[in-house]
Amino acid sequence: MKSERFKIGWEKLKEIDGSAGENVISSLKDIAPQFADLLIEFPFADIYTRKELDLKSREIATIAALTAMGNAKPQLKVHIQAALNVGLTQKEIIEIIMQMSVYSGFPSALNGLFAAKEVFEEQK
Repeated sequence: MKSERFKIGWEKLKEIDGSAGENVISSLKDIAPQFADLLIEFPFADIYTRKELDLKSREIATIAALTAMGNAKPQLKVHIQAALNVGLTQKEIIEIIMQMSVYSGFPSALNGLFAAKEVFEEQK
């Protein structure tokens, strides 16, 4: 039996990430099921449900952070799709990634742009 926290997180994950988020969780079930539960409960039940920022603002911050990291392409792609799901446009996503070139350099921005391109092409 899953906790109420898990149920809240699962619904928020589906709202934001859709099937991409569900696929991430499913891929962890056979190797680290407790981590999969934690991934639902902490970010999605405890953080994404807070009222101080809307979902678009949270995805802007997430895309910026993952782009700046430069080494999180799978997670960046999930959050680019999430940003589209919560109402950001492709142009806005590109601007977020381009902004990161100032702070994390051109290589991380290029990686982010190529990840965005893949997500946008998958949508067609």
